[in-house]
Amino acid sequence: MTADDSYGRLDDDDYPAYTMGRAAEILGTTPAFLRAIGEARLITPLRSEGGHRRYSRYQLRIAARARELVDQGTSVEAACRIVILEDQLEEARRINAELQRNPVGLVDQADG
Repeated sequence: MTADDSYGRLDDDDYPAYTMGRAAEILGTTPAFLRAIGEARLITPLRSEGGHRRYSRYQLRIAARARELVDQGTSVEAACRIVILEDQLEEARRINAELQRNPVGLVDQADG
């Protein structure tokens, strides 16, 4: 990825949240790219009290993956769809692994 891999999955309310200019700088791209992936509904920027767009670390991780695909020749819209599907697949795999580790927990929850 083009962004630092230490960006973990954080809630969108977690800080630090970066301004559009700083987020673009971290990703090695332009604010126009961030606007484009926002228009493609990949990420929705947080808003500061002054109404300025801000991006969480999780959003930057997602944007970095989209940027990687765009750099390989994928359109912005297609890259955003791919990243969303990859994220959903990752979450499904995590849930599946959790259920395989604790199948009894699922039964207990269904009965209760």
